[in-house]
Amino acid sequence: MEFHGFNKLTLLDYPGKLACTLFTGYCNFKCPFCHNAELVLHPDSQPALSEDTIIRQIKSRASMIEGVAITGGEPTLHKDLPDFIKRLRDETGLSIKLDTNGTAPDMLKELLDNRLIDYVAMDIKSSPDGYAKATGLNTVSMSELFSSVDMIIDSGIEYEFRTTVVDGLHTETDFLEIGKWIKGAKRYFLQCYKDSGDLIAPMGLKAPSRDKLERFRNVLLPYVPETRLRGVD
Repeated sequence: MEFHGFNKLTLLDYPGKLACTLFTGYCNFKCPFCHNAELVLHPDSQPALSEDTIIRQIKSRASMIEGVAITGGEPTLHKDLPDFIKRLRDETGLSIKLDTNGTAPDMLKELLDNRLIDYVAMDIKSSPDGYAKATGLNTVSMSELFSSVDMIIDSGIEYEFRTTVVDGLHTETDFLEIGKWIKGAKRYFLQCYKDSGDLIAPMGLKAPSRDKLERFRNVLLPYVPETRLRGVD
């Protein structure tokens, strides 16, 4: 398996653990607010790191970290992901977190059934009616996303759902519908949009105010009581 980024130490990417972060290339969404545009659109323009190189570097740091976060791009697009995680577990014993957009429930099921991941974070891009716009596509099949959400809630492992909130892209109605969709979830984060300087379609995107984020959070609380704000100044 090939990677296109390696953050050797992070306190942010794996809640409650000192970890490293691996970045896979490519994604089947083209979210305009995506902050890793080159990784999604042109991963071959980024340095490539082989599986052996990654394993070797993580093993050298295994005594200093507690976990590994695998993100992207979209990691579940890579068919050799389960084999890589199994090798990583066998050789390091570290806890594994997966970031996913939820479009590959079969892959997610394989990872969960074989107990290859300890934490999963799924991005909820918008309400079902707003998904196509939020992902930069003409249409989005929601059935896979519904399946992944249900599977994650029933998984028995630690998890979170999260939405990057963009002013003008998300409305109060969107969050009302998201609340109904993920009702009963353990935790949900509203992440404030920030311009990374490497966006897919930055024109016109703005960060919402804290007041607006709090209003959205209040809409969600009856459905997911542990709804929090993340990345808000």
